[in-house]
Amino acid sequence: MASVDFKDNLLGISWVDSGWVPILNPGNVLDYFSERSNPFYDRTCNNEVVKMQRLTLEHLNQMVGVEYILLHAQEPILYIIRKQQRQSPTQDIPLADYYIIAGVVYQAPDLGTVISSRALSAVHGIQSAFDEAMSYCRYHPSKGYWWHFKDQEEREKNKPKTKKKEEASSLFQRHRVDTLLLDLRSKFPPTFYQPKPGEKPIPVEVKKEPEPPAEAVKQEEREPATKSSAPAPPSKPPPEKRARLQ
Repeated sequence: MASVDFKDNLLGISWVDSGWVPILNPGNVLDYFSERSNPFYDRTCNNEVVKMQRLTLEHLNQMVGVEYILLHAQEPILYIIRKQQRQSPTQDIPLADYYIIAGVVYQAPDLGTVISSRALSAVHGIQSAFDEAMSYCRYHPSKGYWWHFKDQEEREKNKPKTKKKEEASSLFQRHRVDTLLLDLRSKFPPTFYQPKPGEKPIPVEVKKEPEPPAEAVKQEEREPATKSSAPAPPSKPPPEKRARLQ
């Protein structure tokens, strides 16, 4: 099997002659393809011999060698040209296909090239994934293996800090607070109150308890004194101890 030189690989290039693009048609597309500046055209083909002898393309079937034919045409944008090896008027071997899209000539890749390119792309992606995964792997004899991602610390730094939710008060705390508020309200009653939100506060009328007369106060003071001066009832003596009968 003959080796293919990298210089002979024309899959990565294209060719166009802007002067031919507006007038391209199935009758002159082979003349356009046979331009001397076209790198895809072989000067040793039978088409060049027919062109020099001013013969028609029908004479290509009677010749042996490399030739170019128009395989498919979809006017005005797509033309497919085939390069083939003519062995007899009824036998030929395809060598390469070229497609012309809007006047730009490309070489169509063969099946082996397509499979090789896809396999190479898949292997490259898998190898890149393994290389990146290995860059995050760490090992220590005492700890073993673990993963250390480069952007992990940055994510933790840039992560917004969430405020801790305050715990709800317990039943004991609410009951105790209500008791303290009621106690303060009884000691310090409000002097103003607001009937509705937005209205002007109204002062609260505090009713004062009437003071007791002086005679009643003196009488109350005397009663405790008389109660304290009264003799206390005699206390009962302790019970006598009786001897136990043996």
